[in-house]
Amino acid sequence: MKFGGMLLRPWNSPEDWAKQALDMGYTAVYFPVDHTAPLKEIDAYVEASKAAGLTIAEVGVWNNTLDTNLHQRELAIAHAIRQLELADYVGANCCVNIAGSYNPTQWDGHHPDNLTQRAFDEIVEVSQRIVDAVNPKRTAYTLEPMPWMYPDSAESCLKLIQAIDRKGFAAHLDMVNVISSPALFYRNGALIEEWFETLGPYIRSCHAKDIVLGNTLTVHLDECRPGLGALDYVTYLKCIDQLDDHVTLMLEHMTEEEDYIEATAYLKALATDIGVSL
Repeated sequence: MKFGGMLLRPWNSPEDWAKQALDMGYTAVYFPVDHTAPLKEIDAYVEASKAAGLTIAEVGVWNNTLDTNLHQRELAIAHAIRQLELADYVGANCCVNIAGSYNPTQWDGHHPDNLTQRAFDEIVEVSQRIVDAVNPKRTAYTLEPMPWMYPDSAESCLKLIQAIDRKGFAAHLDMVNVISSPALFYRNGALIEEWFETLGPYIRSCHAKDIVLGNTLTVHLDECRPGLGALDYVTYLKCIDQLDDHVTLMLEHMTEEEDYIEATAYLKALATDIGVSL
């Protein structure tokens, strides 16, 4: 598999950006600019990644294509289309977004209608519209799993893939996001296996973080640095290792470079111990 994470220090050029990634021990990167960047700058980052042997893992969208404000929804969809075009142009593994929410105040928040047939049908319609506008050949549009919107399970993710029914749509995994109860927390190894058994050929990229279960009522599940929580990384790494070696595992959501360094060291040491290439 290819492995990477965020780069938090400023860089002076695309070449410096690529060097930072290599210095961090990465073989994969998040693409650092969006579709509004000049084409010359986009090309420079592509060339720098190629020269350094870095896989472009993800182009992010991160907006709400189910926004209840229809004007804002159209703007979100238009941005997703442009980001998918960018991902295809640069040859990223995937263009990733969340499905969206009906929450009027938080773009990625929970809402009673998020896990309904209405939501499922609208996600299918919007995703088809985005993919059809681009017809990507080198990438795929993906929806990151979330605890309170589709896809929230391996089954719902597969159903979305089947309903959307486009070669340009695939799967993205974030196992921490779908651990939403103590039961899932304690059986997360089996949960990981379930996701990979269900979605293996469709998976383009995976996120790396960790999770802890708090001791105060009612239930508190919080993200943490890989190695400081209970995610079954032995199972996670072994499952990813069974996929195409171009699939990426990407660290995220940490605010200090030292945390990325420590997480990288932890995962690389674990991978060596279990005979997985990272």
